[in-house]
Amino acid sequence: MAETTMTIITATERPAVRLIDPDAELEFNPDDVYDGPSKSQKKREVEALQDLGALLVELPDAQFKRIELPEDLKQAVAACRKITQNGALRRQKQYIGKLMRGVDPAPIQAQLDAFNGVSAAETAKLHQAEKWRDKLIADNEALTLFLNSYPDTDATHLRQIIRNARDEAARSKPPKAFREIFRVIREAMQEK
Repeated sequence: MAETTMTIITATERPAVRLIDPDAELEFNPDDVYDGPSKSQKKREVEALQDLGALLVELPDAQFKRIELPEDLKQAVAACRKITQNGALRRQKQYIGKLMRGVDPAPIQAQLDAFNGVSAAETAKLHQAEKWRDKLIADNEALTLFLNSYPDTDATHLRQIIRNARDEAARSKPPKAFREIFRVIREAMQEK
């Protein structure tokens, strides 16, 4: 092992050569120093979970009832939806963020994306439902094909709203039955 020396240098003297242990650098391993994400990274992750919780609070009632959440988180979000005071609202959202840390956010984000129509599969289902609706209104044979594909559908109700939609189109009325057909088709497609 090499010897290290150190001398005191004055302003008039030349610096002395210092001997440094050549093996010292080889002993350093950067992996030993890394102890996880930085404080800033942890804060960004917590804020992202809190933002996801805020999206849950802002969901429409129909979507909030359908979303699958752990019971304590669902209760916290429901309580937050009733709060109107800003300070209390902020604290409740922070509490929701705290609860979100113990939950896997990926399934929740996937459900929110499906509600917002972000996923390509959800968009494809919407287009398919629109095509079925147009076929059902235009052609009587399409009803048989639809009922073969989705046998759990109430055929009598579907026939009735198809007749109503054709009548609405002929009389230039608002498309109430037209929308109802779409809703029935979507429900049938989700059940399958």
